[in-house]
Amino acid sequence: MRITLVAVGRSRDDVFRDLYRHYAGRLAWDLEIREVAAGTARDEGTRLRREADTLLAAVPRGARTIALDENGTDLDSRRLAGWIGRHRDDGARQFCLLVGGPDGLGEAVVGRCDLVLSLGRVTWPHMLVRGLVAEQLYRAERILSGHPYHHG
Repeated sequence: MRITLVAVGRSRDDVFRDLYRHYAGRLAWDLEIREVAAGTARDEGTRLRREADTLLAAVPRGARTIALDENGTDLDSRRLAGWIGRHRDDGARQFCLLVGGPDGLGEAVVGRCDLVLSLGRVTWPHMLVRGLVAEQLYRAERILSGHPYHHG
């Protein structure tokens, strides 16, 4: 299975990159990160629309898509693993997760995705979300394989 994480902005902080690499390196699934340029328009609406166009252009053809958005569905790890597992079992071999920048995701992205997922009600730094997503993918992989990594 191939997973692409498309994220706005370039990670320059070793702490965030190391966390992402730690979990990405543990995955048996093929995980690729594509960092896309953050919008530069002063107007937030224009910036979000341009970022949305860039994010959507980076989605691999035929991929099941997951948008990370604070207003999304709040799934626990087992339910997220179940969602991935059901789509995998139905023949999906490509998944794509979309992470916005500091202003979040534009409506065009949220409206296009198969799942809009919240990482909880708290706000996370958008660079940290990459590592959190990689860990949740690793956890989902472990849950689906029956491995005891996930204890709750």
